Amino acid sequence: MGDIEKLADIFKSLSDPTRLKLVRLLSMSSSSEITLNDCEPDTCTGKGGPLCVNALANSLGVTQSAVSQHLRVLRQAGIVKGERKGAFVHYTIDRSSLESFKTELRNTLGELFFIG
Repeated sequence: MGDIEKLADIFKSLSDPTRLKLVRLLSMSSSSEITLNDCEPDTCTGKGGPLCVNALANSLGVTQSAVSQHLRVLRQAGIVKGERKGAFVHYTIDRSSLESFKTELRNTLGELFFIG
């Protein structure tokens, strides 16, 4: 039953539109939408690499504190991870955690949902 509770927590963390937008931004292979001028030079690439709260907040048009709160929820669910680079924390998708989630989802819901 613990696996189902973990899946439910992940779905809850993704149920907010802003969090889904954050996940999409962090998973994009390239983006012209992301404003990088609030980070230290050469730390945010905007090419699907790590992004700081400032770049994400500018891209979404929300406050840095709102982005930080959403990232905390996503981090607790294992969807994103952060790495400190100087004064900034840069976030990426936690791909290994999401692969585990995908496997558990397949095991729980069956192959019916994963045809193709």
